[in-house]
Amino acid sequence: MTEVGIIAVGGYNEMGRNMTAIRINEDIIIIDMGLRLDRVQIHEDVEIDKMHSLELIEMGAIPDDTIMKQVNGNVRAIVCTHGHLDHIGAISKLAHRYTAPIISTPYTTALIKHQIDSERKFGVKNNLVSLKAGERIEVTKDIELEFVNAQHSIIDTIFLVIHTPSGSVVYACDFKLDRTPTIGEAPDFERLKELGDEGVIALITESTNAGRNGKAPSEQIAHSLLRDVLLGTEESDVGMIVTTFASHISRMNSIVKFAEEMGRIPILLGRSMERYVGTAHQLGYIELPESVEIYGNRRDIDKALAKIMDKGKNKYLPVVTGHQGEPGAVLGRIANGDTPYKIEVADRIIFSANIIPNPMTQANRYSLETKLKMKGARIYDNVHVSGHAYREDHWELLRMLKPEHVIPAHGNIQMHSEYIQMAEDAGYELGDTLHLLRNGEELYIEEG
Repeated sequence: MTEVGIIAVGGYNEMGRNMTAIRINEDIIIIDMGLRLDRVQIHEDVEIDKMHSLELIEMGAIPDDTIMKQVNGNVRAIVCTHGHLDHIGAISKLAHRYTAPIISTPYTTALIKHQIDSERKFGVKNNLVSLKAGERIEVTKDIELEFVNAQHSIIDTIFLVIHTPSGSVVYACDFKLDRTPTIGEAPDFERLKELGDEGVIALITESTNAGRNGKAPSEQIAHSLLRDVLLGTEESDVGMIVTTFASHISRMNSIVKFAEEMGRIPILLGRSMERYVGTAHQLGYIELPESVEIYGNRRDIDKALAKIMDKGKNKYLPVVTGHQGEPGAVLGRIANGDTPYKIEVADRIIFSANIIPNPMTQANRYSLETKLKMKGARIYDNVHVSGHAYREDHWELLRMLKPEHVIPAHGNIQMHSEYIQMAEDAGYELGDTLHLLRNGEELYIEEG
């Protein structure tokens, strides 16, 4: 008899601070330890790296893992499915409480190491273990972990499979079923179907875009949209600035290639650009042209912007942080006139990103766009496709894996309810085979 407990630690009531614990009898696998950024941004001058975990829990910024004290069992591994902060941002605050290795793909491991190195409050001594998609690792004699290749808006994302004597538990938080990615392989559909045939006890899956009709467009579509905006224009000598997620390596790769086609020098500006793109380049995930320049610190960024003004905007393509209107990011500083770069009439600002749907971000972004327009900039908005599965992708994953139980995660109650409606269409029954969990709750499943 295998008893499976699924503990919703964080990310079940909201977007962000994701953390789930899976208990197999008395062995526990923790999945993800994320941050909720908007809860940090509300406060002025918060330096997360100096703060205590209990303060951050109280702020609602990281998962409240104090509930783990009531869970009977030993944590055998902490697994991170990809490198976004809402999945790894609390590692440096919480991981030291568990004597367990942190297992993730090579790119995610490098980003986790950055997090740990910049932490100033806690010493995180957990062993870091890299596992590639397609590989397995045994954590106890009864439990084996398997990484199955997935696609998302950051490279090296996986579906986690926890193999138990009675079947597997699959965790699919943050994925899209992209058959034509611009970097990396398509999701491993063959393996997903095999897992479905072998027997899946439970699927824990994100519900972020479960309410959006159809399927999520491929990254290839964003590549084409961007190409059209950057190269399909008669006004090709104006200033152009692109802003996107620094962690979206496929998108960054496209932009750098287009800059070369335009005969412009790509200049990547912002601390996170240096961290995410620099790391991807060092690990060999992307090739960068010799001409590319990357600057992370404020003084170097301002020098680079002064050089662009001096030598001519039409010679460069700056790619900057700040698409959500985050305070202190490069684009916000340009809009406020706090850098040597001056926006002039007809300059183009290309947002290759969506607005994250929370009121604070929406207000910041509105303010940013208004300032840019007042200076005469032309705004190209939402030159982007989502990294999250839409409703029909979720349907497809359910049909491939055929899990006995389904639990929506990674979203608020509206997102979960959209997912629940779709799963009911697929034959699942709420309260029986389909479960709505809130932070702090545990679901018990007994398998014969």
